[in-house]
Amino acid sequence: MKDHDQLQRFLLPDAGVRGIHVDLHDTWTGLLSHAAYPPAIQELLGEACAAASLFTGHTKIDGRLSVQIRSRHPGLRTLFAECTAAGTVRGIVQGGDEAPLPRDLRQLGEDALLAITIENPGLDPREPQRYQSLVALDSTTLGEAFENYFRQSEQLPTRLLLAADGQRATGLLLQKLPGDGGDADGWNRACALFDTLGEKELLELPGSRLVHRLFHEESPQVLGGRPLAFGCSCSRERVAAMLQSLGEDEARAAAAATGAVEVRCEFCGQRYDFPLSELPALFSQPAAAHPAPEHLQ
Repeated sequence: MKDHDQLQRFLLPDAGVRGIHVDLHDTWTGLLSHAAYPPAIQELLGEACAAASLFTGHTKIDGRLSVQIRSRHPGLRTLFAECTAAGTVRGIVQGGDEAPLPRDLRQLGEDALLAITIENPGLDPREPQRYQSLVALDSTTLGEAFENYFRQSEQLPTRLLLAADGQRATGLLLQKLPGDGGDADGWNRACALFDTLGEKELLELPGSRLVHRLFHEESPQVLGGRPLAFGCSCSRERVAAMLQSLGEDEARAAAAATGAVEVRCEFCGQRYDFPLSELPALFSQPAAAHPAPEHLQ
């Protein structure tokens, strides 16, 4: 099995610790091919994409899991990263041209919001089940913020390291197993080994080599994994559902200048055109059972 563009789960049985490693390579460069971001924003988006991917290996997901940051800071308005149950990853940042992004996330301001949202299919395809958790942005880094979140919400000791550059976005998560599994010093040993890892090594080493390098004395057991790839959930049907939700008058107003409603997906760049001549048929149909896309322009 290839090491890049994979989510890999493993177990340290004697220590009573589970782990997840994510390596986004082609996935990450594919995502970046649709937008140009300043280095600091690119790094934060890569860390968020790695985190979203990691969390799909930690929690049962039938739909999609997203990580989102919202703030009023001129260096970052909205960041969105998503991984689906099928292993497709996408992400986007809006705003950030007005000022440099601070390296310390606490400087985004007291009203800055970090959220994890799980969206699973509901009985009605138009009404998915959503579960959202808010994460305090009272830490310097995204990894530290998520560590604190897991410690408080799940009451399970957790370690998380995230890193990204222009070629890769990676992450490693360790968590103590619930209950009394593992020996008394197992978590401390795992953390001591984890603390020898830096961002540079996390970015450079393939997943299997990294896990072996860190934890070979703990006899790690690979529990399996799955491939990850850049992918977008936009479709003509979903865009049509969005137009139906806006109403025919607004759609006609949008088409007045060019003779067609022109919509471009901000995630993947795909363009969808709806000529004025097609609008009567579109609005004579019942609303489609496709949720409208989150970010289109």
